Amino acid sequence: MAITRDKKNTLVAEITEALQDSKMTVFAQYQGLSVADIQELRRSAREAGVTIRVVKNRLVRVALASIDTYKDTDTSPLVGQLIYATSTDDEVAPAQVLHAFAKTHPALQFAGAFSGEGALLSASEVTALAGLPSKNQLIGEVIAQLLSPVHDVTNALSGNLHALLDGVEAKATS
Repeated sequence: MAITRDKKNTLVAEITEALQDSKMTVFAQYQGLSVADIQELRRSAREAGVTIRVVKNRLVRVALASIDTYKDTDTSPLVGQLIYATSTDDEVAPAQVLHAFAKTHPALQFAGAFSGEGALLSASEVTALAGLPSKNQLIGEVIAQLLSPVHDVTNALSGNLHALLDGVEAKATS
């Protein structure tokens, strides 16, 4: 059954809004995945704050053409059955979610991505992005680095204090 023009216009408006708000839009070929697999992917993506959509490429092209940021972006990689992952919070989260899912479902293959600045990224660049730590992991590492000198000083002082107490105890027992 064909989609009515009103429904297509509504879809294009939704896609346009999602692309404008997204920091990164990753698209991947999903041919060979079952409906249950796609539902599993959507569940894991939702937990990470990523939205998964299956939309006709033609509608995505129309939406991209209506956004100034993406107006001149090459849309030639938008071929075949593609799934689109977007995130408004984290640039690498869509790539990480799809990459983690692709480890157990090899039918999912990166096709590329659109950055929030309108640049087209290749599949290899998206794979490299997927290997980066998440925003929360980076924040945790920075905090750990900042607290490291404090822990070192505390450990050094407590070590000297323990040695002093051990010496006093040995003197008292002898």
